Formats: sequence, C-alpha cells, structure tokens
Amino acid sequence: MSMESRRGRPPTRRQHLFTKDLKSLMYAFGDDINPAADSVNVLEEIVVDYINEMCLEAARIAGNRNKVKVDDFKFALRNDPKKLGRVEELLVLQKMIADTRNVMKYNKDHF
Repeated sequence: MSMESRRGRPPTRRQHLFTKDLKSLMYAFGDDINPAADSVNVLEEIVVDYINEMCLEAARIAGNRNKVKVDDFKFALRNDPKKLGRVEELLVLQKMIADTRNVMKYNKDHF
C-alpha cells in the first residue's frame, strides 16, 4: 500500500477530535448508544475531509490575502442556503454572547 490515502493525500495522524460528538449524533439519529467503531471512524473521516475541503476553498477564495476571513467561508457556501443560513445564525449568536459577556463584565466592574 502506498503512503497516500484513498483521496490522494498523505495520511495524517488521526486524533479522533469528533468521536464523542459523532457517537452522540449517531445515537440521536437512531443508532445504538455505542455505535460500531468502524462507522464512527468513517463518519469522522468524512467530517475531517469536509472541513479540510471548506478551508481549502476559503483559502482559494481569499487569494493572495494572507488571512482567510469569515466572508470567504460564507462565499464558499453561497450555493448551499441551509449551511449558509446556519453560519449566519451562529455568527449572530456569537455576537449576542460576546455582547452579553461585555455587559456582565461592565456591570461587575462598576457595581
């Protein structure tokens, strides 16, 4: 077997970053509470590949800039309204959380 994975990239050290979350999601969607390790590993590979592809696409969109911006990811998702909508929703929630933290910190410091 060659040193490249099935997708033509060198193999990476698997860190199982999403294993716990994937198991919970699989259970929530009707799988066993302890799904087969092979199934979890395949899903994790798909998730990691998707994240890598999205990052590469955002970097391609960023072009010569040295920094990838949120708008680059939004542009990459422009043809997928569900995912783009979820990104927008999460960005609004992130801003609300940051604003709330700032208010709480201000109140703590001034009262």
